[in-house]
Amino acid sequence: MQEQSTTDTQWMLRALGVASQGPEADANPRVGCVLVAPDGTLVAEGWHRGAGTPHAEAAALAAAGGRSRGATAYVTLEPCHHDGRTGPCSRALADAGVARVVYAVGDPNASAAGGAAWLADHGVVTEGGVLEAEATELNRTWLHRIRTGRPWVTWKLATTLDGRSAAADGTSRWITGPEARSDVHEHRARCGAIVVGTGTALADDPHLTARHADGSLRDAQPLRVVMGQRHLPAGARVLDGAAETLHLRTRSPREALATLADREVHHVWLEGGPTVAAAFMADGLVDEIVAYVAPVLLGRGRPSVSDLGITTIDDALRLAPTDMRMIGHDIRITAVLQEAR
Repeated sequence: MQEQSTTDTQWMLRALGVASQGPEADANPRVGCVLVAPDGTLVAEGWHRGAGTPHAEAAALAAAGGRSRGATAYVTLEPCHHDGRTGPCSRALADAGVARVVYAVGDPNASAAGGAAWLADHGVVTEGGVLEAEATELNRTWLHRIRTGRPWVTWKLATTLDGRSAAADGTSRWITGPEARSDVHEHRARCGAIVVGTGTALADDPHLTARHADGSLRDAQPLRVVMGQRHLPAGARVLDGAAETLHLRTRSPREALATLADREVHHVWLEGGPTVAAAFMADGLVDEIVAYVAPVLLGRGRPSVSDLGITTIDDALRLAPTDMRMIGHDIRITAVLQEAR
């Protein structure tokens, strides 16, 4: 039994590696499927390449070319059991003669769940929960949207050592170095939407695109979202056509996230100024903070976040760091609110 468990772990690790090749910002989860013959040899593997493409199980079965009978399928997410753009993966696995299905995470999406139970009812041995924690981390933002109904929100801020996001005259380019700015573009590319307020859009006139180190646009761009009632000038960079832009005429973070959830965005990269950041924080809608701290002192200027209504140290919002590293001359600190862990 222990030997089988070790084998399952090894193959599920491979399935997770395959799944990670899928697009992180896609509306769908990243899923990998590995088919293993009864003699323990690899038959085929596949992963979901994005909305409108075959699911991971279908891709693996197609690559197997009829060699799936008697195989074990290792899948990072419970096979779906609904008719969408493609047929149910549960039925496809059974029709292909797969004898056993091992999956990592149960599908929390009510419209797609039930695949494991259906497979078991039709004579396919099923087992769930193998490397569940690792698979959950792979799709944490997608799972968060399905379970809570709203996107996961990462607030990015660039700050000086004394907590300033801009100088007294309003200038803020550049607090951090080129390496940190390049790192921000890596993060932008992995999110479904970038959100700022009209204040940031008007004051900084940002592009809000994801670019390569040479300044060229990446192939896939996040949705650019501007929150607020004020009008944007026709010549604003955020309206330049390099990516889709959505102007949400609301100051409510909840309304904005509800709209983005309806568009199947599951990860928001919040780059708004101190006012927008404080609004999200006050509503309890920030799940993670990525802070780039530069070895710079200003003494006075715009704070990195506006008033949170905290008057005593006992009420301070405590964060739990999950990662800290040097990015060029700056320090990147990634942290989650302790209650969100």
